[in-house]
Amino acid sequence: MNVPEKLINFRVYNNGADLVGSADVTLPKLNAMTQTVKGAGIAGEIDSPVLGHYSSTEVEINFRTIDKDSITLASPKGHHLDIRGAQQVYDSSTGEYVVKKLKLVVRGVPKTDDLGKLDVGATTDTKLTLECDYIKLTIDGKTEIELDKYNYIANIGGVDYLADVRDALGLN
Repeated sequence: MNVPEKLINFRVYNNGADLVGSADVTLPKLNAMTQTVKGAGIAGEIDSPVLGHYSSTEVEINFRTIDKDSITLASPKGHHLDIRGAQQVYDSSTGEYVVKKLKLVVRGVPKTDDLGKLDVGATTDTKLTLECDYIKLTIDGKTEIELDKYNYIANIGGVDYLADVRDALGLN
């Protein structure tokens, strides 16, 4: 049995360049867009998700100090981030640790740029938030999530929930 334990470490790349200044990353939340459904035959209200559509999705990058990397990402244009990690998994049948590759690709534009604070002997806690229009999560080479808002792709666990929508809209 494989027991996922922890993230060993990760690196962040912006258009192929390593962001060595990054301290941590807050990954996007996938909140489905909803519409309240009520009426005859329903005992109350239901917030019904809109198939394959998600509210604002953000990735947040926290820097220890204000540096070139944090300023580069603040430029008002699209950025392509490649976040690569190594996850530690314990294989209980062999008693050994296994490393699983984690890769998250996000594409987005800056939404907020918090320069942080200045305090003697402390980090600035500089924070940048990108609004993501594209997210792709791969684990050990297998795509688990791919959301592409502009191209009507909502692939979760190998099922593209917007394939029929693209077909209905004449996009295939």
